[in-house]
Amino acid sequence: MFAPTPKPRILLHPCTLRLKSETEVATLARVLVAASALTGLFPTLVRAQQGVAQSSSVVVQPGAPGMPSQTLPASARPTLPQPSQADIEFMQGMIMHHSQAVEMTALIASHTENKDVRSLGAKISSSQSDEIRFMQRWLATRGQSTSMEMPGMPGMDMSGHPMALMPGMLSPQQMDALRKAKGAEFDHLFLTGMIQHHGGALVMVKDLFDTAGAGQDAELFNFVTDVDSGQRAEIRIMQNMLEEKR
Repeated sequence: MFAPTPKPRILLHPCTLRLKSETEVATLARVLVAASALTGLFPTLVRAQQGVAQSSSVVVQPGAPGMPSQTLPASARPTLPQPSQADIEFMQGMIMHHSQAVEMTALIASHTENKDVRSLGAKISSSQSDEIRFMQRWLATRGQSTSMEMPGMPGMDMSGHPMALMPGMLSPQQMDALRKAKGAEFDHLFLTGMIQHHGGALVMVKDLFDTAGAGQDAELFNFVTDVDSGQRAEIRIMQNMLEEKR
């Protein structure tokens, strides 16, 4: 009997493939050629698909209730809603309001050793300084002045008259008394003055939301509600501190 003819085998080598059959060599060559062609074509296909996706992308703007949506070009960019005059004046006024609170807290280090007052003052100074920067950015982004004052005329309004204090702000006489006080007297004047100051901020928030068309900007709305809740919480803290001193 004759031994069966062994089938052609592909022997693997660390670097190359060795084929025992000419048919296998030809088949492998055709596979490699086809693979090479597809490899070169793949980036072209990807770019073509990306081009189609980019050219066909659209922006759909939902319409008002009962109105159809609008299809905008891909180059369309969002624009900020126009703030109301009340929004602008609130932010400008609150910058001035917060600035006095920061001025009050700056006196603490040299006027009292009370650890609770120092801790509270550091918190108020940090939070209101951050909020001032936020309000300045909000106004600047919308092309608005960050101050209600005329340039070079501090404390004057646009008509040249002395500018009225924002609600709750300490009068020049109150600020002078705070600067002259030390120790327990300073603590009392600071806490009562800051409660008055925070209460004025709550009045400003209420006035804003009571104004038709104001407070609709989402960024402003979130900020104002945070101010309201934060200052209410600090008022309760300061009232408790005063109660403990009696």
